[in-house]
Amino acid sequence: MTGSSTPAIKTVLHPVSDLAKAKAVYAALLGIAPQHDSSYYVGFDTEGQHIGLVPGGGPQGMTSPVAYWHVPDIEAKLAELTAAGATVQEAAHDVGGGRLVATVTDLDGNVLGVLQDR
Repeated sequence: MTGSSTPAIKTVLHPVSDLAKAKAVYAALLGIAPQHDSSYYVGFDTEGQHIGLVPGGGPQGMTSPVAYWHVPDIEAKLAELTAAGATVQEAAHDVGGGRLVATVTDLDGNVLGVLQDR
């Protein structure tokens, strides 16, 4: 985050029904091949942005895209969010490589993601 503690959206995950077809569409859109390519997740890294494709919405049951704000301290940010009225939907957990993710819902049910790299 280049010296700033302001959260920034750097990751957006999209639930997809057909991973192979979605991968082709996003590769055409972005003009690059995916850097992460497995049966459970396909990810593209471009211009400091990560676009992820999650088949069937993954274990979290995503039904729409979720933007993830990168934060320096996920637990502190979750405390701030819940104090402000958000509800934790998915508690912070490691998804590999020291990356922690969590989601909350705002008062209107919109899903907001937070992400911390350790």
